[in-house]
Amino acid sequence: MTIRDTPEEWEIRATETPFVGNKTSVRTDDVVMPDGTVVHRDYQVHPGSVAVLALDDEGRVLVLRQYRHPVRHKLWEIPAGLLDVPGENPLHAAQRELYEEAHVKAENWHVLTDVYTTPGGCDEAVRIFLARDLSEAEGERFEVEDEEADMELSRVPVRELVRGVLAGELHNNCLVVGVLSLVAAEQGDGLDALRPAEAPWPARPFES
Repeated sequence: MTIRDTPEEWEIRATETPFVGNKTSVRTDDVVMPDGTVVHRDYQVHPGSVAVLALDDEGRVLVLRQYRHPVRHKLWEIPAGLLDVPGENPLHAAQRELYEEAHVKAENWHVLTDVYTTPGGCDEAVRIFLARDLSEAEGERFEVEDEEADMELSRVPVRELVRGVLAGELHNNCLVVGVLSLVAAEQGDGLDALRPAEAPWPARPFES
């Protein structure tokens, strides 16, 4: 048996957007249930994101430590950012984020995995890339502001990140999913067997 998620959309009788923010909004849909009843479903509407697990030649992952106000924590994360332009090629967005947040470029790119971060309350879809053959980016560093101005940068061995994830010491969704997916890929068919960097992404369609 092949187990896989499948697209499906139940009937919506009414919809409204009670809140519109700078990057995201909140939508309320009246959704018809299988028994015919209609229920309200509130959820965050999100443009989508990309994240980059950048792996160097010494088996270390590039990570960033950043304050996240909603959870009142400084979290270790992998570089990530929003898809700012509808239909934007996610590979280009990932390359931009790696440059802006770490001033690093990579020659070898694959899709590591695709996830919905919190599908019970948000439609955010994230594509996590694996980037290898790293080097320092050329040109001036990107000017950071707000929380990013306090950001720390480090390179941590994969085994230490796995230990931290399983010990409950690391909590960022993309870091947890990315690191564990990396280990699974290494122990499976190998990193070069991962999907190509511009593999289709039905959750956020794009043009190459």
